[in-house]
Amino acid sequence: MINTLLSFNLLAKSEITLPGIDVLRANNFEQLRGKNVGLLTNYTGRTSDGISTVEVFNSQKVFDFECLFVPEHGFYSAIPAGATVPDDIVCGKKCYSLYNKSKKPAKDIISKLNVIVIDIQDIGIRSYTYISTVLKTMEVAADNKIKVLILDRPNPLGGDIIDGNTVEQGLESFVGIAPIAYIHGCTIGELALMINGEGWLNKKSRISKKCDLELIKMMNWNREMRWEDTGLQWYPTSPHIPTVDAARGAAFMGLFGELGVISIGIGTTSPFQYIGNTSMTFDDLKELSDNVEISGIDLVKTRYRPFYGMYNGKDCNGYLLKFKKNKDFKPFSEGIEFFYRIFNKYPDLIEEKNINDKSKNMFRKVSGSSLLLSALAKRDNLDNIRELSNHGLENYIKIRAKYLQYE
Repeated sequence: MINTLLSFNLLAKSEITLPGIDVLRANNFEQLRGKNVGLLTNYTGRTSDGISTVEVFNSQKVFDFECLFVPEHGFYSAIPAGATVPDDIVCGKKCYSLYNKSKKPAKDIISKLNVIVIDIQDIGIRSYTYISTVLKTMEVAADNKIKVLILDRPNPLGGDIIDGNTVEQGLESFVGIAPIAYIHGCTIGELALMINGEGWLNKKSRISKKCDLELIKMMNWNREMRWEDTGLQWYPTSPHIPTVDAARGAAFMGLFGELGVISIGIGTTSPFQYIGNTSMTFDDLKELSDNVEISGIDLVKTRYRPFYGMYNGKDCNGYLLKFKKNKDFKPFSEGIEFFYRIFNKYPDLIEEKNINDKSKNMFRKVSGSSLLLSALAKRDNLDNIRELSNHGLENYIKIRAKYLQYE
């Protein structure tokens, strides 16, 4: 059941986008009345006026707010990528980590619940693990007959940008858990509907399951809106996504950060907004940028010095990425083509013998392709690389169309 709540005249007149939590609150939490409720969220789960969903739940009187669940990076989005997230106490509530060995809620904890509410800001990229945490939570809920209520939020990349290959069968992982495009073009609620509707829960089992799922839609959001159009404040979703431009940069070049062959701004004050290294010259940079046009980015030649990570304390020549509104922006495909040009200019960067096995494996998991890295390393025909980087996209677009909830 999908609750639109379009009769909320005051909400509809708002000039800003209203996330699902605003709609739920305006309806006096009717869907949760008398229930024992757990909440999967983090620092990004907030009303349009900036109040934490945890605080909102703590102050209501119509249901029993039992506990919190948090994804990778912890409640405050401050724990580094890949680091274990411990259990905690947040706003007086027990806070259970879902980024530990099991990656899912424990049965003895959720056995006390009737409903798990999910309110979390995704960034529009398949490899961001919040999608995987939602799927794992839905699996447990299905197994234990617990309802899942999604409070929807905008896709910061926009709802009509779809780009990149789907995950190759056999390469599924926590950074690529479902067969969706790398830039998926969905809200977190639409993804949940797709996961449920396509039978992607418990895929390792012979018996596909579905969970009792309800979506509380946003109001005043459409697919053409960029984040700045929503009127909402951005709250860091993880340590290296402190701004919405960092999310855009991650969509463009985050994949190549897995190789550790070139700086992508990690360790600077603008992660995912710089590209460069210590050996590039400004003449090289001019040559590269003069021969490429990227629909959603201006490449501005610059010099920067990372505080930590790759090239720590060393000056790098490179580009600052300045993002512009463009509905034709294809961040994954255009990122691959731009790095293809860099690797043609600096072939040693992509030589597989110069990349450790862990980095190669992570690149394959994040890209969802077993062939893309080798094709880039060989500087294969660009048409072949384009085909690899969009494999499965046409079929995904057809599937996606069934679950879209916004114009």
